[in-house]
Amino acid sequence: MRRKLHLLFICFIIGKFLFSQVPQLTENSKVSLLTCAAGDQLYSAFGHTAFRVQDPALGIDVVYNYGTFDFNQPNFYLNFTKGKMIYSLSRRRFESFLYEYELEKRWVKEQILNLDLGQRNQLLSFFEENYLPENRDYLYDPLLNNCSSITGDILKEQFGDAVVFDGSYLEKQYTFRQLVRQFMDVNTWSMFGIDLAFGSPVDRTATVQEHMFLPYYTMEQLRNTTLNGKALVLRERSILDYNEHTQNSFFPLSPLFWFLMLFAFTAIITYFDYRHKARSRWLDFSLLFITGFAGTFLFLLWVAADHTSTPYNFNILWAFPLNMVVAFILAFQDKIPEWAPKYLWATLGLIALVLILWIFKVQIFSPVLIPLLLTLAIRYAYMIRYSKL
Repeated sequence: MRRKLHLLFICFIIGKFLFSQVPQLTENSKVSLLTCAAGDQLYSAFGHTAFRVQDPALGIDVVYNYGTFDFNQPNFYLNFTKGKMIYSLSRRRFESFLYEYELEKRWVKEQILNLDLGQRNQLLSFFEENYLPENRDYLYDPLLNNCSSITGDILKEQFGDAVVFDGSYLEKQYTFRQLVRQFMDVNTWSMFGIDLAFGSPVDRTATVQEHMFLPYYTMEQLRNTTLNGKALVLRERSILDYNEHTQNSFFPLSPLFWFLMLFAFTAIITYFDYRHKARSRWLDFSLLFITGFAGTFLFLLWVAADHTSTPYNFNILWAFPLNMVVAFILAFQDKIPEWAPKYLWATLGLIALVLILWIFKVQIFSPVLIPLLLTLAIRYAYMIRYSKL
């Protein structure tokens, strides 16, 4: 009995060793890049990119997906806010990967890479090494290190200067903010939130390779990439041929509509305050507290988070963090304190500075902000006038 157990243990060790080795692909193998259409959810609004390795002789048809995350991770939303979001490389059968896109009716295109057998095996070994439990996780960055941008990084890491990204296909090189806005309507709450959180670093022009953080640009870039002087893409095909998803916006639900309503409402209240020589303290408290709270959050994203896209965010000039404190001071007394007019003049100056930074493209702000800035300016100016009564 002991001898049989000993033989079983030896067989187990040998089997584990043999099956843990990376298989050697045959001549009929292919390595390709899959590009998936944009979806309806925010996390899928820009599309998706993954690698596919197939070898009919070995029965291999798997997808290596660097865009895997889990909503059930501990502190998922807190880590996302802090810029400590962990993504993982997953490996799954191609049929299983494709099923999700069939359900959502999103197109999937495949670009078969023009690689020799040695290069295909080199990539497979790299993917398998990356898939080890100790290697599969990486620190996600929405602009610089995501499932799509990692494509260019992998090609450069594996093949070095033999890979050349030709950017002549680009009409112009865009900033990161311009690239994001190509896939989202500016007048949506999602895009407004992104514009609000993004700081001035995203208004620099992206390099040719940095455009590849968007899957559609990665697909187009590979069409204009060479490896050892030859086209990197051997051929393309559509796996799923659905129409592009379109987002139908409803203006009464948009941020611009509600900010225009706020502007009109504030203008009316201010007019009646002027006629009656009064001050609606609840309105002043609301505007100051909300902008101060927003500014405090943006400041924390700047100094306390690890995001590369949120520092130097000059939205805090109009969403001024001190407003949250001043809101409580002005809420409990009808008379404006002597120091308050100077503070209010300073806030008006900060709003003017926002416009100057916008004009000189130091930072591009959401155009949806305009009625909100006018709302704040009207109320600050009225409070200054009221302090003289």
